[in-house]
Amino acid sequence: MSAFLDVESSFTGRRWVGPSGEVERQAEAIAQATSLPDVLTRVLASRGVQPHEAEAFLAPSLRELMPDPSSLKDMDKAAERIFSALQSGQRIAIFADYDVDGATSAAQLLTWFKALGTEATLYIPDRLKEGYGPNDAAMEMLGKTHDLIICVDCGTVANSPVQVAVDHGADVIILDHHLGGETLPPALAVVNPNRQDETSEHTYLCAAGVVFLALVAINRHYRDAGIKTPPLLDMLDLVALGTVADVAPLIGFNRALVRQGLTVMAARGRPGLVALGDVAKINTAPRAYHLGYLLGPRINAGGRIGKADLGTRLLTVSEPHESQALAERLNTLNAERREIEAQVQAAAEAQAEERGLEGPLIWAAGKGWHPGVVGIVASRLKEKFNRPAVVIGISDEGVGHGSGRSVSGIDLGASIAKLARDGALLKGGGHKMAAGLSVAETEIEPAMALLSSALGKQGAGEQGPRDLTITATLGGATPELIEQIEAAGPFGASAPAPRFAIPSARIRFAKPAGESHLRLTVDNGGGPIDIIAFRAFESELGQALLNHAGQSFHFAGRLEIDEWGGRRKAKMQLEDAAKA
Repeated sequence: MSAFLDVESSFTGRRWVGPSGEVERQAEAIAQATSLPDVLTRVLASRGVQPHEAEAFLAPSLRELMPDPSSLKDMDKAAERIFSALQSGQRIAIFADYDVDGATSAAQLLTWFKALGTEATLYIPDRLKEGYGPNDAAMEMLGKTHDLIICVDCGTVANSPVQVAVDHGADVIILDHHLGGETLPPALAVVNPNRQDETSEHTYLCAAGVVFLALVAINRHYRDAGIKTPPLLDMLDLVALGTVADVAPLIGFNRALVRQGLTVMAARGRPGLVALGDVAKINTAPRAYHLGYLLGPRINAGGRIGKADLGTRLLTVSEPHESQALAERLNTLNAERREIEAQVQAAAEAQAEERGLEGPLIWAAGKGWHPGVVGIVASRLKEKFNRPAVVIGISDEGVGHGSGRSVSGIDLGASIAKLARDGALLKGGGHKMAAGLSVAETEIEPAMALLSSALGKQGAGEQGPRDLTITATLGGATPELIEQIEAAGPFGASAPAPRFAIPSARIRFAKPAGESHLRLTVDNGGGPIDIIAFRAFESELGQALLNHAGQSFHFAGRLEIDEWGGRRKAKMQLEDAAKA
């Protein structure tokens, strides 16, 4: 396929790739079957939407897309046991992971249980001292003092710790989504769409989605008993946040959950999220971008470099002053996290580039790298080089603790879990898009070679690391058009935001913004459009556009609505440009 707009190498060194002939034909078919704008039909076609599905796709129904909770193995047992514990006043503990998915999962249960009169105990392990998931000491302590322990976003492979809790008299229920092993732990119920014997098609759910379905199942018992319960739809802001932050695919039921969750969040009914949105300076209706890049990292900051339970506490607090204090604390921790991350990223990139960027896997490992940022750095490497990436921090004891992020279509979690079963790793698991691992320092190199080979067999590395995919060209953009395009969202994992090209446009205005950004106004077919190019001066892009000398350029980026100063207008967030 020839390069889109003949851009073989842009200012950032990328080749532009346009829509395939099949997508073009599909867009034409959608246009013929509907009255939708041409640009929107191209977005829908790129998502694989059929002409007869277009209208329904733009208005996803939670009711129609929600699976029957009972279709998940062990769900009925879990719901009945939790209902019984709530009704009889038993002592309940919630053991949650320290990331956003764990925090939002725990917050759903804590909030709903409290509204029903039960104060559950929250336990979140310390990332540095305890690591991921249940451990023997914590489960023994909880088992001695509680009747029921609910593990959320963890526990599926914690066979020994679950046995410890059971031995001390507690029932254990697991609500998780991470890949399961061949043998499940001795829990009363393991509700997980990714356990090996599960036949559900909803393997893309994160833990927050599984927990929401569990609440639906528990609610049935209350309804049958004629007991009024708190409205479940109020939990959807938490579900949306967990789903986006955990990079779960925004398809099917997930898409409806996030779409409805954003509506709930826009009503600003949860004090913690209101406070966090304010400190993050979100001054528009929330979008998936805000959840993934502004709210999620701040909630994660507590588990990464601060106190593990700060994020969950923020999501469950009802007092505005406490919400504000927690939000500001998380905001400060997030700033500290960014400084640590920048140092690790620079070292990891240099190491990865020295090793080579053309293979199926990008990886780096270093002594003293903070385990709380290796996952973020892996995500940065994945985004930059379009390859699955693993970043490992090596402890003083000679053990590497790493985190990986994958690209669409490549199941990283399964490959890492297999290496752990085969003994190449001390521990490892996760899901398709994200995974964690532990490995002896002396075994890092051979383990990464095995992982690279396994990912290569799945097709990792076949797409050029510098290809930039364009959805369509853009003649003009208005806030109304962008709103129509956003109806095809929310955009995120497995549903990337459409990228548009403005062809052969001249620059009206160009001015640096801060140390590395650039602001532009360019003429296109529909009139001028403002462009912001973040980190433009980190490549030749910034100087080339600043010193444009009246030349024409092709611009590529994503559209958004700028609502600054009470005015609404279209704006492009620039990702790349090339000489026309």
